[in-house]
Order: sequence, then structure tokens, then C-alpha cells
Amino acid sequence: MSRYERAQVATLVERLLREPPERIFALFGPRQSGKTTIVDQALARLRGETKRETLYFATDAIEQAAPGGSDATTPGRSRPEPLGADWIIRHWNEARARAERSGGCVLVFDEIQEIPRWSTTVKGLWDEDRGLRPRPHVVILGSAPLSVQSGLTESLAGRFAPIPVHHWSFREMAEAFGFDLQRYLYFGSYPGAAGLAVEGAEDEWRMAVLDGCLRPTIERDILALTRVDKPALMKRLFEMSAEYSGQIVSFTKLVGHLQDAGNTTTLARYLDLLEAAGLVAGLSGYATQPLHRRSSPKLLALNPALLTVVSRFNFRDALADRSFWGRVVESAVGAHLFQTRNPPTRLYYWRHKNAEVDFVLERGPHLLAIEVKSGAFRGAHAGLATFEAKYPHARRLLVGEGGIPIVEFLSEPAEHWLTSKWD
Repeated sequence: MSRYERAQVATLVERLLREPPERIFALFGPRQSGKTTIVDQALARLRGETKRETLYFATDAIEQAAPGGSDATTPGRSRPEPLGADWIIRHWNEARARAERSGGCVLVFDEIQEIPRWSTTVKGLWDEDRGLRPRPHVVILGSAPLSVQSGLTESLAGRFAPIPVHHWSFREMAEAFGFDLQRYLYFGSYPGAAGLAVEGAEDEWRMAVLDGCLRPTIERDILALTRVDKPALMKRLFEMSAEYSGQIVSFTKLVGHLQDAGNTTTLARYLDLLEAAGLVAGLSGYATQPLHRRSSPKLLALNPALLTVVSRFNFRDALADRSFWGRVVESAVGAHLFQTRNPPTRLYYWRHKNAEVDFVLERGPHLLAIEVKSGAFRGAHAGLATFEAKYPHARRLLVGEGGIPIVEFLSEPAEHWLTSKWD
């Protein structure tokens, strides 16, 4: 995996080389999506190609063997002071000195959300450097997207350039780890657990995902940084949302299934927090009038692994259960659409009486109805035909049996299917 480079590596290198330091580059996304590795590889290329100086500082460990060789923090060195404004200022001043001495420097703060009021400090330092020549490039990373995004939009509006990092795609897992389709659909796309993603090691793999990703995400990226009055409720909501991934469930029904559930407004807020952390999402039903789109959400695990982690099915049993495997396939298709769509593109589901379409993509005049057919159950064409009759300008796409093969569909981003001449 260390040799595999995600697309964001080339993006970051190109922007650091070609763009003056007029904006802060912000990489944010879920845990185990490879943000640190992306920056490590980009810095290594910069040092090799341009000899540019780099400084890397991680905030999430007291002792840190940081990437970046001689230009990074000293491996194993304890923090000289508590994390806070002074910590940022001290390292920022070091980057200023290096930029002045050598003509440029790249300063990286990893897991910056660990520092209280980090965005206010960064804003003050960035604004101080206006007119400073040369000034350092600054890159920040965060695994708590909601916290990082709120800091960027509230304090650093107009001062940053986002570089989103999503869960690994099927194509990336195939190229980096040799995953075939079935292995990807069951084990998902957590590269840190890829070595355990084999039949017979399901229990070890499940614990690696739970301990390395899910628990830190909920405990550190949500509960520690956001007010959540009922932590146990949020944890249970995540489990239910992952378990029912691919299904439409009303908030009222969720309230009925959760102990001490409070009200539907609380559950909707908690679901938004889980979505921001890259765990699960709730899709709205499609309607031409936005005010009519508030409805029972279609729950969606944003990494295929999440459904199988909570299900307790082993790999062989999951494949043998046609109904369950059909939900695995549909959930993976939805997660792929959710993460690969461009920001202006919206993702919905559609249901009217007995007719249903699994997913609907909409951007401007483009409208695409998508039905997933795994061979497990139900005729796929009835919902598509009803939707097309109601929205004549819509295009339709059948994915799976009788349509676009799953492998082919998961190998292209959502925009490809929304706008390309594939039919």
C-alpha cells in the first residue's frame, strides 16, 4: 500500500508547486481514508523534486514518529507544551523562518481539530502573513469533518481550498490490495484492515475496524468535539443505521426501536453528525418541490464494511444469503454514488405508492433514476418505468443483472453515469 498513490497526492503536489500560498489547503475526511499517507507522499515528492523544506506536526499522539524524514518532527519526541494557540504559533514561526531562509516551506498540521479554537489562531497567523514574502504554504488535515468544516467556514472563509478525501473506492482497493468485487462488497474499503480482509479472519478484521475506526470516530471525532446529550443513543442509532443500510425507515419507527430515543429532531441531528463523520447517511425522497422532500430517510452506510461489521455474517454466509447480499450490493452502490458525486449533484431515493427507485441523481437539468438488481429479488423495471412516466426528461439506468455490471458501475464516478452517453 505504501507505494500506491491516491489521486489527491498528485492534486496536492501540483497545487503546492503551481499556486502561490494564497490559500490554506485543507484535507478532511473519515478516519482510515489515507489523509496522512497522502500528505506524506506529497511531501516526499516535493523534497525529491524541488528540495523544498517541509514541516509536519501531528496533534493526536504524545509521542509521534512523524512522516517526512529530517524535515519532520523528531520521532519519539514528547510534546514540549500542551496543545493550544502557543503550540501552533511556535511551529508557524519556525515555518516562517525556514521560508525566509530557503525561499519556501510547507507547514502541515495533522488532526488539527484536537486543538481548541484552532481556526481562530490559524486565521490570525494567516492574516499576519499577508504581504510576507516568501510566506509558507500551510496544509491542515482533520478526521472530524464537521469540526474542521465549521472552523474553515466560520473563521477561515475565503482563506482555504478544500481537498476532500473519501473512503477508498472499489477501483482503488482493487489496484492497491487486489480486491475482487465480492471481497470489496463484504470487507469494504478500510486500508488499515485490508491485510485481515480474507475468509476465515472475519473476527480479527471486525475488531480491527471497530477499534481502529468506528470507536475513535464516534468517541473522538463526534462526542469529544460536539455537544451530544445522549451518547448511548447516538451509538445505537449508528448501529441501527448500518444494520438497515439500503432500507427506508421513518424517524418515528426509529424512535420506536431505540430506548430513550427522545424525539425525531434529535435523531435527525445525530444522523447528520454521523454523516459528517463519514459513517452513515439518510437520503431524502425525491420530489420536484424541495419543501416536499422531507420524508422518511433511506439509511446508507458510507463504507461497505459497516453493514457487514454490524451484521455478524461471516463472508461465506453473507454470500449464501441472497436477500442479505442484495442489500450489501445496493448499499455499496449507494455509498459509491454518495461519495463520488460532485457537490452540486444531489442524491435521493424515490417512492410513490408501490413504485420505488433505489437512487436518483439530480444536477440542474440532468436527472437519472438508478435501480440496482442483484438477482436476489423483485423486478427492477417497474419502478423505473413509473418514474420515467412521471418525469419524462429523466434517464434510467439498471445496475447489475440485465444492466451495467456492478464492477463497471463501481469503476466510474457518479458524474460519469449522470452526464455521459452510456446508453
